[in-house]
Amino acid sequence: MRSLFQDLSLSAATAGFVAVLVGFTSSVAIVFSAATALGATPAQISSWMWALGLGMGLCTALPSLWLRQPVMVAWSTPGAAVLATAGVAGGFGMAEATGAFIACAALITLFGVTGWFEKLLGRIPMPIASALLAGVLTRFGLDAFVALKSALGLVLAMLLAYLVGRRLWARYAVPVVLLVGIGYAAVEGRLHLGGVQWGLTLPVFTSPEFTWRAMVSLALPLFVVTMASQNLPGVAAIRAAKYDMPISKIITLTGLATLVLAPFGAFALNLSAITAAICMGREAHPDPDKRYMAAVACGVLYCIVGLFGAAVTGVLTAFPRELVVAIAGLALLGSIGGGLAVALADDAYREAALITFLVTLSGVSLAGIGSAFWGVVAGALALFVQQWRPRASRLRS
Repeated sequence: MRSLFQDLSLSAATAGFVAVLVGFTSSVAIVFSAATALGATPAQISSWMWALGLGMGLCTALPSLWLRQPVMVAWSTPGAAVLATAGVAGGFGMAEATGAFIACAALITLFGVTGWFEKLLGRIPMPIASALLAGVLTRFGLDAFVALKSALGLVLAMLLAYLVGRRLWARYAVPVVLLVGIGYAAVEGRLHLGGVQWGLTLPVFTSPEFTWRAMVSLALPLFVVTMASQNLPGVAAIRAAKYDMPISKIITLTGLATLVLAPFGAFALNLSAITAAICMGREAHPDPDKRYMAAVACGVLYCIVGLFGAAVTGVLTAFPRELVVAIAGLALLGSIGGGLAVALADDAYREAALITFLVTLSGVSLAGIGSAFWGVVAGALALFVQQWRPRASRLRS
């Protein structure tokens, strides 16, 4: 068996670092928004970072070492967006949200153990899932430009940095935008880092509360977007890189890890797609058999981030609100555009996908149930009306 030190390389370690940098800076503001929307205290928000960091780190590093393949696990960014939106609309608290996290984790574990994920998820029309994702994320994109009203110079500087970054160094555009935003805010004297606590994070246990409202408005949408919009692209990234991994077992692992860490703030762990491409590509190592060390490096760094989650929370709190909103919105532009492109590409699904997108984006809440759920219901109903034919008609055709 090859030595780990023989397989470790500077390019692999760098790829792991870039994956953490891109994955963390592109969506941590959304996680922060989700926790805030659910009424989390600063200590609970730090605990979220602790649980998510350790969950991602261990679920990335350990399977990668075992399989000698780059297994990449991340938190569910669209899931965090669902929580942020539903938390405000439904008035859910941390206890109800924790119950929803546990229910979602149980569903993920069930679909992994039984193999239902690989069998059933392929039957869900991708345009509907993509429209749901785009509808959830578009709100953050809109908020980024609404922030122009109160911080014109800051948001314009970040937007310019994003456009230039996408042109010259696409992979590092989001970290560059963050640095520009921090620099601009520092020059204006809008950073308040004096209260940052540079210490180890202590986990905070939240007793779960199980309600039907939270199951329908939080758990089910969280499960759907995590499986359809995160795990499915994650599998696609794995297969595109020509790795043969035990998908159902990895899905089971993410479900079990979420189940254990949910009371501490781990809302949903899943396969990664964007950061996976970084660690599975040629930039990580010319030899595909040695790219797993990039994932190992990524996992170790995620664990470090988790252990110092209080510092991360303190830094985020010190940032101007407009900076956090802008970095979240700009980082999600690619996901929003990609979701809309897939949702509207096929004429047969276009109208149903558009209905899903608009209902989800509307933020409508009926009977205490959030718009993400109603978006899927509306899209599925539209698709059924448009495409269903009686069995006899199908047989004649």
